[in-house]
Amino acid sequence: MGERSDAAGRSTETTWAPIVPRPHRPDTIGDTSVSAPASALGAFFSRQSTAGGASGAVSQILLGLVCGGYAVGAAFGWGSSELALVMGDFGLSAAALIAAVSCFLYARFACDRFRPAWLLFSLSSLMAAGGNAVWGWYEVVLGVDVPSPSPADVFFLCFAPPAIVGLLVLAKRPVTRAGWVCLVLDSWLIGGSLLTLSWSLALAHTAHLADAEGASVARAALSLAYPLLDIVLVSMVLALHFRRANINRSAVNTAIAALALTVLCDALFTSPLLRQTYHSGQLLDAGWFAGSLLLAYAPWGANRPGDNAVEQRPAPRTTSRPIAGSLAALTPYLAAAVCTLGILYNVIEGRRVDRVVVFTGCMVVLALVVRQGIMLVDNIALTQELAQKENHFRSLVQGSSDVIMIAAPTGVLRYVSPAAAGVYGREADDLIGAELASIIHPEDLGRVVHEVRRFLAAPPSEEPTTRIECRFRSGTGDWLNVESTVNRHQGGLILNSRDVTERVRLQAQLQHNAEHDPLTDLPNRALFTERVRQALGGRRSGDPGTAVLFIDLDGFKAVNDRLGHQAGDELLVQAARRLQESVRAGDTAARLGGDEFAALILGDGAHDQGARECQVHEIADRLRLALSQPYRIGGGEVRVAASIGVAFAESAITPTDLMRNADLAMYRAKAAGKDRVELYAPQMQAEVVRRSELAARLRTALRDGEFALLHQPVVHLATGTVAAVAAQARWRSAQGILFTPAEFLRVTEDSDRTAELGRWLLEEAVEEAADRARAGHHVAVAVRLSARRLLDRAMPFGSVEALLTRHGLPSGALMIEVSDNDPRVSFDELEQRLVGLRRLGVRIALDGFGSGYAAINALRRLPIDVLKLDRGLVEGVVESARLHKITSGLLRIACDLGLQSVADGVDVPEQVLALRAMGCTHGQGMAFSGPLDEYRLRRTLVRGEFPVPGGPVAQPVLTGGSIPLLSGPHSEMPIPPT
Repeated sequence: MGERSDAAGRSTETTWAPIVPRPHRPDTIGDTSVSAPASALGAFFSRQSTAGGASGAVSQILLGLVCGGYAVGAAFGWGSSELALVMGDFGLSAAALIAAVSCFLYARFACDRFRPAWLLFSLSSLMAAGGNAVWGWYEVVLGVDVPSPSPADVFFLCFAPPAIVGLLVLAKRPVTRAGWVCLVLDSWLIGGSLLTLSWSLALAHTAHLADAEGASVARAALSLAYPLLDIVLVSMVLALHFRRANINRSAVNTAIAALALTVLCDALFTSPLLRQTYHSGQLLDAGWFAGSLLLAYAPWGANRPGDNAVEQRPAPRTTSRPIAGSLAALTPYLAAAVCTLGILYNVIEGRRVDRVVVFTGCMVVLALVVRQGIMLVDNIALTQELAQKENHFRSLVQGSSDVIMIAAPTGVLRYVSPAAAGVYGREADDLIGAELASIIHPEDLGRVVHEVRRFLAAPPSEEPTTRIECRFRSGTGDWLNVESTVNRHQGGLILNSRDVTERVRLQAQLQHNAEHDPLTDLPNRALFTERVRQALGGRRSGDPGTAVLFIDLDGFKAVNDRLGHQAGDELLVQAARRLQESVRAGDTAARLGGDEFAALILGDGAHDQGARECQVHEIADRLRLALSQPYRIGGGEVRVAASIGVAFAESAITPTDLMRNADLAMYRAKAAGKDRVELYAPQMQAEVVRRSELAARLRTALRDGEFALLHQPVVHLATGTVAAVAAQARWRSAQGILFTPAEFLRVTEDSDRTAELGRWLLEEAVEEAADRARAGHHVAVAVRLSARRLLDRAMPFGSVEALLTRHGLPSGALMIEVSDNDPRVSFDELEQRLVGLRRLGVRIALDGFGSGYAAINALRRLPIDVLKLDRGLVEGVVESARLHKITSGLLRIACDLGLQSVADGVDVPEQVLALRAMGCTHGQGMAFSGPLDEYRLRRTLVRGEFPVPGGPVAQPVLTGGSIPLLSGPHSEMPIPPT
């Protein structure tokens, strides 16, 4: 039955996965994407891997119970000799057949390079199953002894070659010819040593016995073939054990265990003690049975998902690796020692040394010498290559611009590259032996130590390197910004450092430029907002004394227009310097853009809010006075004023809201007369909301027809007759509220909407004037337009001519009142435009005369027909003697220039008498009539005149009866709804 030892399963590792259906994952090493076989055998062996650790334990227990049950049955003789023969022959055949089917199924669905190995293992197990089946045919079916040789021997002898080739497929293949030669020599050293030992102990006796009994050559060769094949197989296992791949380790170990059990049973069977007394069904068969089932179990049950990831993520280094490497290196020498022991055994026992032992021993020694020579040559080549790499590495380190330092676990520097002299300004020898902490800035030392401790505590596989940036002391005593890449080295550290001082300086400069105004170098809006956010948070979050000041330079645009942008920039630089000098050390002064500045005044924790407001108001007033002082620019003095808005922090206020409140207060200061300080009040925000809502409704008012056109009569002061009408727009909103131009034009900054309203006013006024003329009311209409609107491209010169032509309005029936309050308007362009309008028969009035800064210049250059006195001159003309003289002088100028005059805002009879006495020809105001709708206006024109105080004057100053005029001022008195 020695041949049955070869029927046991020989297996080794390969890459396997559970056979349950799942998607193929090419990135997982060992995943073979095996689909589920239809066989229940495959499902049985795959159950443990799909069900997890608990199911795997159940499978192992079940396997142990089956093998143990067979061993118990064999130990008690199976109860009968017939059953013992059946279990000893066909039982082993069935176990080998299970191994063959299991390996074939796994190889059938596997998709890796180890697939041929499992096919070979399946073939080997199939040969073993066939040999045991033939053996059982003779013993059980035929009831005769198995002949020698027999067909069973053919199957058993064909078992070892496929298993040996399969082991070669599973082994890690050498990459050089020397490696292949060493592999062959190692196999021969092991095999030769085992052959020497086996021949000395048993095989020589077997060979002499067969020769003495006169056995045939075939039978003698057969007696030696089984142990020799086992020796070759064991040699391959031992030679390839330390060369196996690092995947599916559990499957490999299981297969090796099965192989070791089989070889052990073979060794026991070939011993003289058991060979003579062995018969089928004994306890020795349990070893071969267990070996076959372990081979069947290895690819399925021993293949864990964790094993597949061995090469994906290297396992932590353990002490077993050096031991395994040492055993692999010592294996050939141990084999030679075994061979020597075999020869010494024969010598000590006084036996004649067999020629086979001598020949084999000589070949083992020769192989050992050849292997040693190859290893010596290989070591010399490796030494030379190592020396070249070391020189290359040394040249790279010494020639590198980065500084490489090695620090011991104690923090002492053991090596510093020569680049330290150029980077740190210190020789490398001066740094060697010094503490690493001694060259790090004290402020950075704690952070560096914390990072190093964290890095060393982390697993090397998860965090192989880290980066640290700190300051190192240079040879001149300065601190350099150094960036270091840190690696582990024998418990210490390797630091690859480079000087990044210029980069840090550049980053700081870029950060400064991003947060500061390039002209004044004050903090910009972004940094100021961040400072406000910091002031409102942290320990100052509950301090209501924190205040934000918004500052706008009044008159700066005029300086820019008059002196140029360069002078304006110089003024801003000086203003920024004054602002910076006027705030306290802990406060922040910033430029928000243009001529707008801001200041953050930090609170002092005082609980007296009234005193705090007074203090901040004093600071704001001091800033206003400092900014209002004359500026020396280009050899002359320039003056601007400052409007300042102040807002105090409140509970839970955001930086955006606080800055918005200060901005609203600043605009209130500008609206209240400029050059003043205003504190924020909640009603300012309500006013802004109201104006925003009003402006939003104004955008759709024209489209929805909410605007109406009214006319206010312009009365001849001498006779009371209506000389002209002034067109005025009124907005009656959907809520029924009537707004005057002073209200709805003040709330919008939409220039496009204002232009659209101006075009509508002009077109409606001309159209209604033409309708009145056709009805027999020949009275001029005055439309008020700003000088800027007259020069707007949205209203070209041809549009006025086309409008007059389309409606057939006669010459002199349209009067345009021009306001002169915009300093940005070019008098040259305005003069050309007005001259062109006069050629069309349009008469020109200068509106608001006496209030504009360029009134005299406009009177000198522009083609004016009528002067319209400003309401401010008319209101106090009776009460104020000074104002009386000014108004009288202006009227004399108009009279001397041959111009007609109209007084706006004539509301009481006393004003009529005073103005008529001064020579004013026409008046417009509530003393006669307010603005009228078209129906009431025509009734007034039918009547033709208004009563005048003191009775009519016989000789009117103006003739012609119609005066083309502009609309009244923006602050008319309300009129009853029409």
